[in-house]
Amino acid sequence: MLGEYRIEGRRASEIAASVERGVSAGELSPGQVLPPLRELAVYLEVNPNTVAAAYRTLRDRGVIETRGRLGSRIRERPASTSRDAPRVPVPPGVRDLSHGNPDPALLPDLGPALAAAAGRSAAAPTLYGAPPVSEGLAAAAREAFEADGVPGDHLAVTSGSLEGIERVLAAHLRPGDSVAVEDPGWRNLLDLVPTLGLRVAPVAVDQEGPLPEELQQTLAAGARAVIVTARAQNPTGAAVSEARAARLRAVLGAHPQVLLVEDDHGHDNVSLPLHPLGGAGATDHWVVVRSVAKAYGPDLRLAVLSGDAVTMERVRGRQRLGPGWVSHLLQDAVAHLWRTGRRDRREVVAAYDSRRTALLDALAERGVPAGGSSGLNVWVPVPDETTAVAGLLRAGWAVAPGARFRIRTPQAVRVTVSSLPKDEAPAVADAVAAAIGGAHEEGRRYD
Repeated sequence: MLGEYRIEGRRASEIAASVERGVSAGELSPGQVLPPLRELAVYLEVNPNTVAAAYRTLRDRGVIETRGRLGSRIRERPASTSRDAPRVPVPPGVRDLSHGNPDPALLPDLGPALAAAAGRSAAAPTLYGAPPVSEGLAAAAREAFEADGVPGDHLAVTSGSLEGIERVLAAHLRPGDSVAVEDPGWRNLLDLVPTLGLRVAPVAVDQEGPLPEELQQTLAAGARAVIVTARAQNPTGAAVSEARAARLRAVLGAHPQVLLVEDDHGHDNVSLPLHPLGGAGATDHWVVVRSVAKAYGPDLRLAVLSGDAVTMERVRGRQRLGPGWVSHLLQDAVAHLWRTGRRDRREVVAAYDSRRTALLDALAERGVPAGGSSGLNVWVPVPDETTAVAGLLRAGWAVAPGARFRIRTPQAVRVTVSSLPKDEAPAVADAVAAAIGGAHEEGRRYD
C-alpha cells in the first residue's frame, strides 16, 4: 500500500496526521493516489467512516483532492509540505521562459526609496500603537485608487496580494463555501482556496475577462465569493474591458451578497486602464488588491487593499491579533516609488508591451493562435502539453505547462516574455509552431 510508506492510526486525526507526515517527508508524492477508504479501513481495522473523516480533514487542509470515482490523491502542491513545490529543471543552455517573473533589469533601484524610508524612521520611529497604514502610503494609495474610480476611504496593507486575498476570504467565508475563480487562473490562488476549506468553482475566461454567462451560472449555483483579475491575468494576459466590466457588474448586481475580490497586480505595470467592478454598488462587500511585486520587485512583499468599511475593518482587526502591521519602512519605500517613478514606469510598461506584442505577432504569422493582451505572459493553446513542453525544451526554450493553471479548460502552455528581446520572438515562435505539429489553419490571436 503506497509503496514503502505505511499509513497509521486508529482515529481520524491520527490517520490524517500520518498522511501529512508522509507528505512533509517526501515519502508521499504529489499526484500519488491514496487507497480507497474501505480498503484503508480494512487495513487499519477501523470503521470506514473514520477513514472518510480523515480524508475529509486532509481535503479541507489542502493536502489531498478527491476526484469522484478516480479516488483521492495528494495535491500537486499540498499545503502541509514544508518545501516549495519543485520546479522543472532547466538544463544548461536552455532559456527559461517559464518563471513568470518581471525582468530584473527593468526593476527600479530600491536604494533611494529605502534610504528615504530610513530617514523618516530615524526622525520618527514607528512604535506600537501606530496606524496600520503609514501616512505617506495611505495618501499615495488613495490618490491612485480614486484616479481609477475605486473609492479609497478604507485601506489595509498586507504582505503581498495572496495574503490579502486570504485575509479577505477568511473575513467572510466558512469552510465548505464555494468561490468562483478564473479558469485558467493563478496557480497559487487555485491552491489557496481549497487549503482554506473552500470549494473551487471554475469560470472560463477569454481576453476580456471572465465570461458573464458562466459567472451567472456559478453564482446561481451558490458561489459565495468571486475573484477576478483586473488586468495582466496570469496565465492568459487577459484584461477586463470596459464592455465586459459593465456586463459583469450587471451579473454581480443580481447577487449583492456575494463577496467580490479584484486582483490588480498589474497596477503600474500595464498600459491598459482599470475598469473596476467593485465600489460602485454591485456588491455589498468588495476589495481591490494592488500588489507591487511585478512593478517594483517581488521581495517588497507588499499589497494595498481598498474595500468596503466592514471588510477592511475585519481584515485590520484580524491583522492586529497577528503580525500587527506591515513594516512602515516598506510602506514608506513603496510610497516613495509611487511618487517618484511614474515616468520610468511608462518606459518599462512600453518595453513589456513591445516584447509581448512581438511574440504574438510572430506566432500569428505562423498560424499559431495565442493570447496576451497585457502583462508578462503569453498563453498558447496546444493539442498536447507534454509534447509541446518537451519539444520546446529540445529547441532550447523552457515554458510552463498549462496544467499548473487549468481546471477544466483545454491544454496550453504559458510563455513568459518579460526578459525576451523582440529580435528573439521569431525563434520562439518557430519552436512553438514546430512543437505543436506545424502551423494552424488560421492565423489569429486567442480570444
